[in-house]
This record gives sequence, C-alpha cells and structure tokens, in this order.
Amino acid sequence: MTRVGIIGLGFMGKMHFRCYKVLPGVEVVAICDTDKAKFRDTGGTAGNIQGAEAPLDFTGVGLYDDFGKMLAEANLDILSVTLPTYLHKDYAVKALNAGANVLCEKPLAMSVADGEQIVAAAAKSGRRLQVGHCIRFWPEYAKTKQIIDSGEYGRVLAATFQRLSLTPTWSWDNWLMDPAKSGSAALDLHIHDADYVQYVFGMPKAVFSRAAGGPAGQFDHIVTQYVYDNDCVVTAEGGWAMTGGFGFEMSFNIVLEKATISYDCTRQPAFKVAPAGGEAFTPEIAPGDGYSNEIEHFVKAVRGERVPEIITPAQSVDSLRLVLAERESAATGRCVTI
Repeated sequence: MTRVGIIGLGFMGKMHFRCYKVLPGVEVVAICDTDKAKFRDTGGTAGNIQGAEAPLDFTGVGLYDDFGKMLAEANLDILSVTLPTYLHKDYAVKALNAGANVLCEKPLAMSVADGEQIVAAAAKSGRRLQVGHCIRFWPEYAKTKQIIDSGEYGRVLAATFQRLSLTPTWSWDNWLMDPAKSGSAALDLHIHDADYVQYVFGMPKAVFSRAAGGPAGQFDHIVTQYVYDNDCVVTAEGGWAMTGGFGFEMSFNIVLEKATISYDCTRQPAFKVAPAGGEAFTPEIAPGDGYSNEIEHFVKAVRGERVPEIITPAQSVDSLRLVLAERESAATGRCVTI
C-alpha cells in the first residue's frame, strides 16, 4: 500500500485527494492544514474546474494541523504539497528531508533560487520530486505533442496558446490576489502554457512580452512571443482578469506544413486535426485528465514502475525561469534573453 499525505486542503488539495482516492493500492492516510474548519467542509470547493464541487469523504484519514507531527507519525511514501506558492519551498524541503517523495503543485516556487533549493534537497535525499505541470499530461495536449514529434504533418510553422479565466476569488485568505504570494496570473495560470511551450519546442532563446494590470498586480494578463532560432512563430496569452460571467477557456491552434491542430475546451468537439486536402477529424486520446494522469504517473514512478520521462525537476525550474523572464520583458518593454 502506498501511503499518501497532503499538505494544504484548498482547491488543489481537494483535487489531489480525489485523484489519489481512485487509484488501486493507494491510501490517503493524512491531511494537514492549519485551518481546522476545512476538515469539516466536505462539500468540495468552488473554482474553474468541472467536478471540483463534488463532496469528499475523509473517513479514516488522519487530520493534522501540525506538519511536523504529521511527518513524524504518518510514515508517508508520498506527500502532495498543495499550498500557496510562497510556501512551497519550506514544506517541500522539509518533506524531502523527512524521506517522503514529493509531488509539488506548480509553480515550483516564487523564484529560481528557491526552486533550485527544492531540487537540490530532492537530489540529496534520493527521493523523487515531480511538479504539477498537468498540461503535459492533459490527453489532448499529450496527443498533440505526439503528433508533432511524429513528423507526420511536417514541421510547425506557428502556434498560439490561450488560457483565460475569471478572477479567482475563491483562494484561502485570498492569496491568489496577492502577487507577493502567487506571482499573479503570469506565474500561477499562464505558466501552464509557458511550460508546454518549453515541453514541445524547447527553451526559447528570448521572450518578448506585454502585460496588463488586474486585481492581482501588473501581470494579470500577459501575452508573450517566444523567440527561436528557426522561423517558427510561437505565442501564448494568459490572464485571470476576465469578468465573472466569462468562466474559463483554454485553447490552442498549431499550424504545421500539412495540417492544423486545434483545441478549445468550450466547444464540441474540443479537439480536432484538419489535414491539408482532407476532412477534419478528432484523434483518439488517452482517458482521464491532466490531474489524474500526472498523479497516477507519479505513483507508478515512486513504486519503481517503468514510466516515460514526461517532466523533470530541472524542466520545472526552467519553466519558472521562463515566466520570470516574461515578467521582466513586460515590465521593461525589452526582449529578454533566456
């Protein structure tokens, strides 16, 4: 039995709990949060992900408000760190030093230096560290990378990504609206697509960004062009300054020499490939979603099962470095070399 603990019972903590609960041979044995009222709130949580409101059952789970006590008593194989971003470093390092394998929500940390400290702690402890860049595991995005890598439709000529949300006012202590704690939309939301850009195309040599201010600071809506040595045009837009009735949208359009691949979570069918000279079709994709797939992948890796290398700690630091360079570009109006 793989023993799992969760630190932080907010929106993502509850999402992780749901994903672990359906995996065979996995038991969530402990949850820690300083706000004990959350343990009585089993009605799910509001947010921009369908199904997040479903009720939860904490029967048989050890409930703690002292993290050190949980680490000492729960004998964890895995700890999910689903705390506000500014707390990631301290708790991830403590867990790794205590011998737990750590699945840390994205972004890894608020700064590259803090991210590198977490990675160093994982290397020193010999434990596994994975960061929750769930888009790499999202079935449509995973299939798209597979299609691009196959070369079936030639090289990519242009790619655009969008991730837009209503303002996230549901976070504990409203921490998402404090740029000192969340990094604003650029670091918390837009990093999904920046990471995917890195995953598919590699690290760019430079970025040029523009940003608009919003409820959580000057980077609440950001648009970036990623500069590569070839002539491929890659851009991404992300923000959470949309008005309340907007909801949530994530989408992309990727133009290859012989096809266009598109995805829009608000339409049906959401995912399609339009080959040159042929009918558009929807490819077969893996079941599940990004959250369930990344957690299943991590559990298998911890158990020593053979899994493909989809995300590494170093890549997670690079994604953090990438978005921080985007923020610098937006703040200065200059193209920033990575």
